[in-house]
Amino acid sequence: MTEPILSIRDLGKSFGGVRAVDGVSLEVQPRETVALIGPNGAGKTTFYNMISGRMRPTQGSIHYRGEDITGWPPHRISRLGISRSFQINNVFQELSARQNVEVALLALHRKSLSMFRFAARDRAIREEAEAVLTRLGLEELAETRAGILSYGDKRLLEIAIVLATRPSLVLLDEPTAGMTPEETRNVTRLVAGLAETGEYTFLITEHDMSVVFDLADRIMVMHRGQRLAEGTPEEIRGDPEVRKAYLGEEVTEGEAAS
Repeated sequence: MTEPILSIRDLGKSFGGVRAVDGVSLEVQPRETVALIGPNGAGKTTFYNMISGRMRPTQGSIHYRGEDITGWPPHRISRLGISRSFQINNVFQELSARQNVEVALLALHRKSLSMFRFAARDRAIREEAEAVLTRLGLEELAETRAGILSYGDKRLLEIAIVLATRPSLVLLDEPTAGMTPEETRNVTRLVAGLAETGEYTFLITEHDMSVVFDLADRIMVMHRGQRLAEGTPEEIRGDPEVRKAYLGEEVTEGEAAS
């Protein structure tokens, strides 16, 4: 087996006397799609915040491509090749879709945001932004102000912004939250297509189990800050503890003993 792109050991975060994440370990292989699931309050967002540098762990370590990045700030982690989307739309509402992607490209190329007014004159930046939007199916909305995009298109734009930073590891936080069934199917197909290219490794949190089972190679289940289970979608679907704690199903004595 190849070296993990992401290796997390005994990760923990405490807030006062409350352990939001309690000794969780996880390895993610290159080009793998791993889903992180669990009920509200399970510690998923805190876990993500530590990986992306928004929170410093109380204990444990995070290694990316063999390098210890524990406690690194978000901008430094992003430049390594780890990018994250958020549960709440994180776009510039007054800018067009294309301009939102151009801002990410300026950051990627380490150009000052004060140069943004010159981005329109930079043909390479503009063409790269348009290529990213086309990949997400947003080319016809390139000049549309982000604030008036539909909710589903805003979520796609946020993924476009993430991809513009040229990540190897993509953290998607509830990518289909609040979407219609049609929008959810569209995003699921999109992420599956991106995964098939072999360019990206995905770590995804998601409450929609149909999305999880469609996309994930492996699933880790968190419950009360700890790792409850880890396995393939088939293994997780059949795990009686998961079904009881998260999927809300009754498990018979015969199933529990099997």
